[in-house]
Amino acid sequence: MSKQKTNARFDRKTVRRVFSLLRSELPALIGSLLFALISSVLLLIIPLLTGKALDLMVGQNRVDWDGVLRYVIWIAVCVAATALAQWVMNALNNRMAYGMVYRLRKKAFEKLQMLPIAYLDSHSVGEIVSRMMTDADQFADGLLMGFNQFFTGIVTIIGTLAIMFAIKPQIALVVVLVTPLSLFAAAFIASKTYAMFKAQSEVRAEQTAMIDEYIGNHKVIVAFGREDEGQAEFDEINERLGKCSLRALFFSSITNPSTRFVNNLVYAGVALAGALLCLPLGVATFTVGTLTAFLSYANQYTKPFNEISGVLAEIQNALACATRLFELLDEQPIPPDAPDARVLENADGTVTLSHVDFSYTPERDLIRDLNLQVRAGQRVAIVGPTGCGKTTVINLLMRFYDVNGGTISVSGTDIRGITRSSLRARWGMVLQETWLRAATVRENIAMGNPKASLEDVVAAAKAVHADSFIRRLPNGYDTVLGENGGSLSQGQKQLLCIARVMLCPPPMLILDEATSSIDTRMELKIQNAFAELMRGRTSFIVAHRLSTIESADVILVMKDGRIMEQGNHRELLAANGFYAALYNSQFEK
Repeated sequence: MSKQKTNARFDRKTVRRVFSLLRSELPALIGSLLFALISSVLLLIIPLLTGKALDLMVGQNRVDWDGVLRYVIWIAVCVAATALAQWVMNALNNRMAYGMVYRLRKKAFEKLQMLPIAYLDSHSVGEIVSRMMTDADQFADGLLMGFNQFFTGIVTIIGTLAIMFAIKPQIALVVVLVTPLSLFAAAFIASKTYAMFKAQSEVRAEQTAMIDEYIGNHKVIVAFGREDEGQAEFDEINERLGKCSLRALFFSSITNPSTRFVNNLVYAGVALAGALLCLPLGVATFTVGTLTAFLSYANQYTKPFNEISGVLAEIQNALACATRLFELLDEQPIPPDAPDARVLENADGTVTLSHVDFSYTPERDLIRDLNLQVRAGQRVAIVGPTGCGKTTVINLLMRFYDVNGGTISVSGTDIRGITRSSLRARWGMVLQETWLRAATVRENIAMGNPKASLEDVVAAAKAVHADSFIRRLPNGYDTVLGENGGSLSQGQKQLLCIARVMLCPPPMLILDEATSSIDTRMELKIQNAFAELMRGRTSFIVAHRLSTIESADVILVMKDGRIMEQGNHRELLAANGFYAALYNSQFEK
């Protein structure tokens, strides 16, 4: 019971938010309602004209052809005007529906820019993409269908009721009394199907995430022979999606037959009662033309209920998808910069970590009481076993995460008192994971400085020994790369990422396994380029290959979130401790 109440409450909240989105589409909404009114009124006039024409056909050789032709012309005019009004109404409805989806997607992408890294780390890419793309499309389809049916349906119901009561109140009252049965059936089924469609959206998102993961890592899957396991996992999710979809559509599909059954009973009752009134038992109170018009109105009155119930599944699906979109929009963004946060314009390169505590989850400590003093221009290498906190230190320096305790200061200022954008602008990063846009080589290198000249871009590429392979590409620096570098090797992608930093070197650098995908010979050349880049700049270097950090001024040896040893390469080898064991293990035969 509580679950149903929660779903209903959540549904109402979603509906209120959908209607709030319509405020910016008020002109189109008013126009749509106006043309819905015109279309429905014209449709209501047609049965009256048809009935009048029928009453002019009294019997054989007793037909007023001039009068019939006059009514036929008016009917044709009404039909043409109705088609035009419905076309304009549908165009306005399209503008409203897709205008709302456009704004929702825009807001969702803007929200994505403001979400903390923790949210992106805890949600799969496919699940987020499913919310922004698939759910938005489903929402648009259901919303558009709802506009088309509800606007015309409401006007039609009110208009037909008014005319039927004007023609014969007794029969019209029977129609109105029986109609609630149809509404009750539709409302009862709708209350059950919302949760089913929400579950369908969630499983669909899970499937999208799984497909995205497998496509992105297909080489690894094939290399380890995991195709069968991948197929089995997909089949399991696909089977669950099929069951969810089938159940939701089955229950929602009951609505239309149920309402049609009730409406057909209404139609049959009206036809029987009207036919009896047409019989010449004394004085006939109904003409055949009037009965024909009344039956047409009875059919028009019940038709909106059938149409609304027919699209009920789409509307429920749309609301479920809108709910998932709103969940993304309601996620807590990154806390804003402090009101008195200052812009870091000239960083001198000093970095201080004082009694820093941090953990990704409360139940598992990662970094405890970390202390470090880095002077301007020092090259600091961070080494240690996997999971010791090396990359976490980088995340904290960049304020991708904030410390749980202690402080991190840059140029003597707590980084929480510095605007994030100015802090990150003072750091240059080259990561193990490469990311290249679907753009030209030149545009990828100049990402941090779009106004850079071609000469500057070429100079940066030459500095990292990337110029030679770039010139061998079909169009050199104007070669358009595919998604994430297309067919370039991992080493070539990494060279372009290094050139990107070379083009606009900041006062501080972070190199997180920056040469991990480059062969040993090329690595020696890159190290020379890095040495030039790091000259006079504070640099943090994370590396597993200890041969790459022998020239560092300070080497921090981390284990379990703590600095176990600290010193330069010679000092640490002489100490014959944990670092010496790590270093020697890489050269044992």
